[in-house]
Parts: sequence; structure tokens; C-alpha cells
Amino acid sequence: MQQRVAACASCHGARGEGLPGDAKVPRLAGKPAAYLQQQLASFQSGRRHHAAMEYVVRQLSPDYLRQIAEYFAAQQVPYRRQAAPAVAAAAMQRGEQLVRHGDPSRGVPSCASCHGDTLTGVEPMMPGLAGLSYAYIDAQLDAWRTHQRVADGPGCMVVVANRMTGDDVAAVAAWLASQPPPADMHPVPAGAQREPLPGWCVPGNGGVNP
Repeated sequence: MQQRVAACASCHGARGEGLPGDAKVPRLAGKPAAYLQQQLASFQSGRRHHAAMEYVVRQLSPDYLRQIAEYFAAQQVPYRRQAAPAVAAAAMQRGEQLVRHGDPSRGVPSCASCHGDTLTGVEPMMPGLAGLSYAYIDAQLDAWRTHQRVADGPGCMVVVANRMTGDDVAAVAAWLASQPPPADMHPVPAGAQREPLPGWCVPGNGGVNP
């Protein structure tokens, strides 16, 4: 397995812990295995774009991708705090508002409604936001807004990101990056979510984007 993940480790760290010198390379360790496998498949199919990732996975079988995903999901290593930019207090308040409560006036659900009250993700498919860098969060939200990143199913992140302004994106990224990771970074079980998702964002409901 170490040989199989050697190409991954060169960017993401030997155990998927991320690299301290590159804030745009995400941590893989501890994320839900089904989510990691889905993202690898997305790079392979062209639904998600990154030249190096597309090259690494282009000839791998689904079983190979599953094994890689399960390996990194099982890794438990400490989190590193990444530097967050200094932003105005009003922007931090806006970021927390969107993360915790969303913006009903714009039809933006809270980040917590999908990614868990602890923001550590929800099994089996929802990744955590806690512990991610400002640069990575900002880049991914921008990718959703510009359709550089797409997903199977209802595509709710494309909808949500496009209901956010550029200032909203920066505020959310800054607030999330400034928060210390919780002691328990495991994704929570699916049944532990208390806040229901909007109907248009639930897989199986037809994927209607209002």
C-alpha cells in the first residue's frame, strides 16, 4: 500500500496529513472513504480538474481507487494550524453567520447543515471543513462558482456558491481557517445530523436547482 500511495504522499504527505508549506494541498487523512473515492473518480472522469491529479489516477481501476481512499480515511494524525489572513471584524461575523446559520434571504443554507455541527464532516460522503486552510477553502468555493468543479447528484455546492458573493466566500474561508480544529476530528455518523438539508440539496430528490 505504501507503494500505491507514494504518488499521493509526494503532495499530500505520507499519511495524508498535508504539507506545511502548501496551503492549497488538502489533508486526506481521516476524511470519509466514500468521499475520497468519489473525488478520485471525479478527477479521473474530468468532473474535477487538476492536472497532476488527473495524471495520477487516469489508469487506476475503481478497486484501486477504493483501496487508496480507505487507506487515507483510516489515517489518524494531528492537524496543523494554517495561517489565516487578518480580516475586518464584520467579515469574520459574516463568515460565522454563513457557516453556522446560512443566509435565508439569499437561499444559502448553513455550512453546518451539510458538513456537520462540528464541521468535521458527516458519514458516508460529506467532508469536513475544520482544519482546512484559507487558500484551499477560497479556491474550492471559487471553483464551484465558476463550474470548474462539479459533482454527481443535485449539485448543491454549485448553487450555494453562486448565491454567495465574493466577499461572502472570503469571509467564510477566513472564519473557518481561523478556528482551532476540535479535539475529535472524526466525521459524525449520518444519523447525528440535527439540521435537515434543503429539499433541493438531498440526493434522490431529483437534483432540482432552484
